[in-house]
Amino acid sequence: MNVLILGATGMVGQAVLRECLLDDAVTRVVTLGRRPAPQSHRKLRQIVHADLYSLAPIESQLTDLDACFFCLGVSSFRMSEADYTRVTYDLTLSVATTLARLDPGMTFVYVSGAGTDSTERGRAMWARVKGRTENALLRLPFESAYMLRPAAIVPMHGIKSRTFWYRALYTLLTPVALSLGRFFPKYVTTSERVGKAMLRLARTGYRTPVVENLELDEIGR
Repeated sequence: MNVLILGATGMVGQAVLRECLLDDAVTRVVTLGRRPAPQSHRKLRQIVHADLYSLAPIESQLTDLDACFFCLGVSSFRMSEADYTRVTYDLTLSVATTLARLDPGMTFVYVSGAGTDSTERGRAMWARVKGRTENALLRLPFESAYMLRPAAIVPMHGIKSRTFWYRALYTLLTPVALSLGRFFPKYVTTSERVGKAMLRLARTGYRTPVVENLELDEIGR
């Protein structure tokens, strides 16, 4: 299987990249981003591209792919709806539309979030924009597409968030979160399970296109 990862330097992107590099059934891993991931591996190829809104110059490098793991995302904190939409909706759809044209047979896995609003009419701005993004992705002509809605993710295997405050929070709460995850899998999972679940979705699919945290945790076990 040949896979493409966007957002490989973020926590979820690091998690799925790790699982892809460990999995012998994954033969080629391509990362695409504005900066390279720190890893090096015989089956890893990194594409550094400044303008992710325009992939025309690198389209020839984005073919013969079986799956795309889209892990890019930003916090909506202190962002206007217009700015958050540009990063969350416009960028995601720009990339996905190009990939659907180049590789319509691929599986597209999008990392969304728990609480996303599929109706697009809720009070929470971020949830509306995420819901709009999910709905638009599901209308694209991919072989299959899955919207992942993780809740709290406990980082494992040295994986860290790029955001300082998130790193500090995870350091303090990881032991508690791991304990809570055993009793409340609806709300807590681990980076390892997220990565494994994404690979499994690309391989075998799932009964529904929207995968909530509880199902995600079960798939990744």
